Amino acid sequence: MWNYTDKVKEHFFNPKNSGVLETANAVGEVGSITCGDALRLMLKVDPDSQIIQDAKFQTFGCGSAIASSSALTEMIIGKTVDEALVLTNRDIAEYLGGLPPEKMHCSVMGAEALRAAIANYKGEEWVDDHEEGELVCKCFGVDAAMIERAVTVNGLTSLEEVTHYTKAGGSCQTCHEKIEEVLEAVMAKTGALKPATKHSPKGVVGLDAIQPLAAKAEPAAAPKLTNVQRMQAILSAIEEMRPQIQRDGGDVELVDIDGKDIYVRLTGACSGCSQSAGTMMGVQMKLVEKLGEFVRVKPASLMPAQAN
Repeated sequence: MWNYTDKVKEHFFNPKNSGVLETANAVGEVGSITCGDALRLMLKVDPDSQIIQDAKFQTFGCGSAIASSSALTEMIIGKTVDEALVLTNRDIAEYLGGLPPEKMHCSVMGAEALRAAIANYKGEEWVDDHEEGELVCKCFGVDAAMIERAVTVNGLTSLEEVTHYTKAGGSCQTCHEKIEEVLEAVMAKTGALKPATKHSPKGVVGLDAIQPLAAKAEPAAAPKLTNVQRMQAILSAIEEMRPQIQRDGGDVELVDIDGKDIYVRLTGACSGCSQSAGTMMGVQMKLVEKLGEFVRVKPASLMPAQAN
């Protein structure tokens, strides 16, 4: 559903340093299989020189998660602990030649795992940011603090951007209102009352930086469609996506249209799949592109009960 660079494909189809590192003296674990992504990063650090002599990983997630983890190990082997510590998720994404904005959370997971592993090596307690503050997105375990940081560091101005960089709101979508409240509060506090024209400079260091490689161009305004034309465009977009989804053993069907809310049903291998949220987001992006307007794609299970 997204365009990937040759380097992303290389690290996905032929990942480097995957597996268990028996001699590891530093281990960092982030994410959760129940949330769809998890990463275990293992390092072998020379105690005298502080150089990372070897690194291996085990990842549960999509192709971008595997590629990001593979790239991370290649980037840090041969560096000292302090040199590795200043790497950001942007560095991982740039090493891969870029990642789709919707997949930037994969590079963030790698950066968090590295920070956790280094803290483990130093004997420090590392607290996963997903467990700090008020829990906003229960599906992916994202709290208000992580959303606030993402918005502040990157100048995010929309719910869609927050979802791309943190995954918050990418599944059942019941937390969208709370995410928007956090977003509005941070924007009001920072004075960012209109969309940012640029992101934080490359000079921002620290593994908490959550930055895209480039601002995503807004879709060109499309002529207003009649209700019939709009429905036909929605059906056409879904039909265009079906072959891609069917290749993975799943399928998607349109259930209902309620203004900006488009209800679909995932079936086959996509039903209950840990990556179903990503599939829904891909369908939503396709519809936004096709319609020239923002719409929300929601699972049919969230349709409001019909009055008798």
